[in-house]
Amino acid sequence: MMSPDRRAALTAGALFIIASVAALVASAVEHPVLTGTDYLAKIAENAGRVSAGGLLEFIEAGTSVGIAVALYPVLRQRSEGLALGAVALRTLEAAMYAVSGVITLSLLYLARQHAPATALSDAGIQPIGDALTGVRQGATLAGAYAYIAGALMYYSVFYRYRLVPRWLTGWGIAAEFSLLTACLLATFGRTPVTSYTLLILPIAIQEYVVAAWLILKGFAPSAPRPGTPTGQVPAGNPHAVQ
Repeated sequence: MMSPDRRAALTAGALFIIASVAALVASAVEHPVLTGTDYLAKIAENAGRVSAGGLLEFIEAGTSVGIAVALYPVLRQRSEGLALGAVALRTLEAAMYAVSGVITLSLLYLARQHAPATALSDAGIQPIGDALTGVRQGATLAGAYAYIAGALMYYSVFYRYRLVPRWLTGWGIAAEFSLLTACLLATFGRTPVTSYTLLILPIAIQEYVVAAWLILKGFAPSAPRPGTPTGQVPAGNPHAVQ
């Protein structure tokens, strides 16, 4: 019979892969359409791509919070506070991605109104589109910040209790700070965070590796829990050194 920890590792590993694939494909599908001054016209001409991108954003939202929920039973045994924090922050992340998905689909409706619009009515549609794309960019950025904080919580538990190899956890922590740099540049440069590919790439690759590790290896069975003794006193010898 599969143990709860093994089940959690398989579930989390699968969700890591789905979330990463959804995020990468959504970005690849949407970026060429949602950028440029004529983005409304491009959206109207690529309705299928935009619809697919919006759906992928919803998938990314669901799997993001699903990862923290899947890890919660394992993390709770080591640090309940960090386990709850990871769930809360990745739920916030999911909410932001859901907002982004809703706006993506709303832009599709707006683009359809834009296509047959007269010059006079178009003057009102374009500012609405610009405002929506600005909110979408802000929601994506807020989701990335929430993701970083939540991921650092469970990576700190991974590292402390050696649930996965420390080199893999250390890579994840370093990659989260690389992503944080991208988020800060996007915040102050007013550019989409997805435009900083080189800074995002380390965590994108790491999540595939940690997913493969969880699926193939699972959590370390010897990972210590708080209050678990590292040695035992032999029966009948109370003076033995532990």
